[in-house]
Amino acid sequence: MRIVLNSVFIVWYLLSANTTLAYTHADTLRGSNGRGRAWWDVQLYDLHVAIDTSTETIRGTNEITLKVTGQPADSMQIDLQGQLVLQSADVFDEINTLGDKPSPLPAKLTSDPAVMKGLQERRLEIVKEGNVWWLKGNFHKWKPGSIHKIRLQYDGTPRVAVNAPWDGGFTWSHDSLGRAWISVSCQGLGASAWWPCKDAQWDEPDSGAAISLTVPARMKAVSNGRLVAVDTTWKDVATWQWRVENPINNYDISFYLGDYVHWHDTLMGEKGKLDLDYWVLSYNETRAKKHFAHVKEMVHCFEYWLGPYPFYEDGYKLVESPYLGMEHQSAVAYGNGYKMGYLGHDRTGTGIGLTFDYITVHESAHEWFGNNITAKDIADMWVQEGITTYSESLYAECIHGKEKGQKYCRGEWMNVQNDKPIIGRYGINEEGSGDMYDKGAAIMHMIRTMTGNDEKFRAMLRGLGRDFYHSTVTTQEVENYIAQKTSLELGAFFNQYLRTTNIPELEYYIKENELFYKFNNTVPGFSLPLTLSGSGQTAIVKPAAEWQHIKWTGGYNVSVAKDYLVVVKN
Repeated sequence: MRIVLNSVFIVWYLLSANTTLAYTHADTLRGSNGRGRAWWDVQLYDLHVAIDTSTETIRGTNEITLKVTGQPADSMQIDLQGQLVLQSADVFDEINTLGDKPSPLPAKLTSDPAVMKGLQERRLEIVKEGNVWWLKGNFHKWKPGSIHKIRLQYDGTPRVAVNAPWDGGFTWSHDSLGRAWISVSCQGLGASAWWPCKDAQWDEPDSGAAISLTVPARMKAVSNGRLVAVDTTWKDVATWQWRVENPINNYDISFYLGDYVHWHDTLMGEKGKLDLDYWVLSYNETRAKKHFAHVKEMVHCFEYWLGPYPFYEDGYKLVESPYLGMEHQSAVAYGNGYKMGYLGHDRTGTGIGLTFDYITVHESAHEWFGNNITAKDIADMWVQEGITTYSESLYAECIHGKEKGQKYCRGEWMNVQNDKPIIGRYGINEEGSGDMYDKGAAIMHMIRTMTGNDEKFRAMLRGLGRDFYHSTVTTQEVENYIAQKTSLELGAFFNQYLRTTNIPELEYYIKENELFYKFNNTVPGFSLPLTLSGSGQTAIVKPAAEWQHIKWTGGYNVSVAKDYLVVVKN
């Protein structure tokens, strides 16, 4: 059918809504907070990985410092996928007890040998069930509030990315000069595709992560956070040690190996001096310095709209990657080929998308929504992707003005497929529709329009970053917050656009100088304040499921304001 969006006619292809997918016990283990996960909370990951580029294999150790938060079960769930093998698991005696008011765990707790000296180590039994490795031990003796450490040793062949970053894993590639260029991407797939962990978005390590990468000596290894040291003790290999101070999503922990050059810069932001670092392939240094000149302006723009950059302690990095891009916290993956738009194309059809680099802007905005604020369950990924996609139009507004920024946003709506609801099913590691991006951006635009006060709307966005700082959230928490801060009734609005595939259809007709109107295909209680215009008359109406009418002298050529994602039928 034909649909009116932004005063442009497009064809909307509806995909089958009757497709039923089968989910297994393995999906539930992966996506739920089950008996092997619910009683413990990750405090710190200390990951050591040796990468053999000749055999495309890895081996490593992950030391997990954890806090007991409930009554321990008889086993602990560790996730590790595919052809990777968990060779051993050792547990140490209690290493620290936090008081009634938990305090940040010292970084040295798991990295300083002196701290661990004298602690008794016990080997745990391991039972494999698909991609889950059950650790068996006397966990029931652990007391709530106590801190423990588990050391996991593993090796094997990691999954190779089929179509990074969407269908991720390891990317074993070469640059244009034939030199090895390697990275990993695992959003959705999960960090357990390359290291053993509690592979759940809702449990970020409170005290961050330490990442050590042992690689061929000729290569440079870049990861999240700040570079601590490079160990060149051995002739043929070097170990690059990185440290993340802030909580971090498992899928954000990543690395980049290649023939990189590096330069450093700073900017004065809302929280003081922010370190900016760039790692690009050596032959791209000149073009990269010119191309990334917009980064400071971009960060200032996002700080204005979204609040202070969330990770001043870890700095901001752009790293050239062998795939398109990914929001790896404090080490953003960049692979857009130094082109404007999306690989040189404008997703919006407005021309505005070709005035900036889509990947730099989109992936960097994820530092606020995705990294600072993370959906507990990937079913609620619209919180990350929708608000981040809307942030692109905020950047367009910063550089071109409000009119063009909003035009850019409306242009994104042309990409909506409306195949299934934005919100997926909970507890089985299922994302909703890819419409979480562009339809999610439309949701934010419509809320801004309904708010009718840009300062109030901006305060809401900044408040999200402040009040959910370094938090994992549910969509309900975000929905309630937005409704409260904008003073809008948004329950039916969110249900309509997040939980159904129905686009509201405005039906109207004119009879005897009266305009009759109503909404079709809406959930109970749904309404929007639409502006209708005709010849010499403008009216704001709030259609509902029942017919309403107003006096109308504006003729039969009625136009509907283009700031709402609706279908018009007459």
